[in-house]
Amino acid sequence: MKRFLVLAGLMAIGLASLASPQQQGPNIQTLAVKKVVSDRLTASLAEPFVGVRTSTGVTEGLFPIRATGVSTEPIRKAAAAFIASLTADQARRTVFDIEDPEWRTWVNVDNGIYVRQGTSLKEMTAQQRRLARTLLRESLSARGLAMSDAIMKTDQSLREINNDIFSYDEGWYFFTMMGLPSATKPWGWQIDGHHLVTNYFVLAAQVVMTPTFMGAAPARTMSGKYKGNDVLQQEQDLGLSLMRSFGPDVRTAALLTADKPGNTIKAEAFQDNLVLDFAGAKASSFSPEEKSRLIELIGLYVGNMREAHAKVRMTEVVAHLDDTRFAWVGSTTDEGVFYYRIHSPVILIEFDHQRGIAFDNDAPSRQHIHTIVRTPNGNDYGKDLLRQHLLAEHGGKY
Repeated sequence: MKRFLVLAGLMAIGLASLASPQQQGPNIQTLAVKKVVSDRLTASLAEPFVGVRTSTGVTEGLFPIRATGVSTEPIRKAAAAFIASLTADQARRTVFDIEDPEWRTWVNVDNGIYVRQGTSLKEMTAQQRRLARTLLRESLSARGLAMSDAIMKTDQSLREINNDIFSYDEGWYFFTMMGLPSATKPWGWQIDGHHLVTNYFVLAAQVVMTPTFMGAAPARTMSGKYKGNDVLQQEQDLGLSLMRSFGPDVRTAALLTADKPGNTIKAEAFQDNLVLDFAGAKASSFSPEEKSRLIELIGLYVGNMREAHAKVRMTEVVAHLDDTRFAWVGSTTDEGVFYYRIHSPVILIEFDHQRGIAFDNDAPSRQHIHTIVRTPNGNDYGKDLLRQHLLAEHGGKY
């Protein structure tokens, strides 16, 4: 059986892939990479948050504070109950101020090379795990909850394939809370672990669920405890179907390059201030059917949020549909590997077949997938909503 690379996740941030036969603890290679990750995280946090934007700068006024007609009370209650269940030591590690840089200290790499804050599912009591799951269930759709579960299971599969108890465990997903749950003041939560990072900001009736990183290796589990576990297959197949549906002119405009020798994704960890210009085919040139397919594809990602909140978010997305670009890198064959990007003033989605899956296969593979969803122009982590709230709260001074 092919063995998965212990540090495959590092390929996404431009670091060398490493592996060891039976990883039971740190080695010199792991420690070196751990320092590189720490240095890069420190450097990224030293930059004041601006947000993902194009080279023309941040477009302002896209995210007003407004009523949505959707209650966040069930989420607030679930979060409050979870915090109340924490021990004093857990609370010290788990609860942060709403403006704390802890929001930005997430990295989609193995646990052996990054020490996460918060309280992990593994160390929680059964009651705490139940309350944490209630928070997820109230915040996410049924599909989003199932996706999160499936991603966590892939760490068990990596543990089995690599015989590695140091780097992988399906319970090593860490919860942190930002601010205290409130009906009127901003607060939020984060889950951070290998191949799953969800940032969830709440202000009254508004919700921002970005950055959200979801990945998988193996994307389709062929053996072991979770044999048959599939992750991100709809996102893969619908993206390919959309690209194939385009006529020659749109397909040519969408295709950035047919060559995909490595990783293509741009907006993962350490990229809160990414400058990324629009590229690809503009949705204003799509047929009604093609626009419908694009909306369906975006809905797969946005739809991981609780349904009523996802509907609000999709209203924002559709309002900017004609300014949305779809870009493609790689193959359009049945088994080919590829990358696609959906980019508008209010949403950025990337899907990427990644390299670094097995010792004898360092090319991109359908068995290793990374995705990221961001809110460009300053509203990742709900930062623009928070800025407006604080301006109003402090009489225009912030």
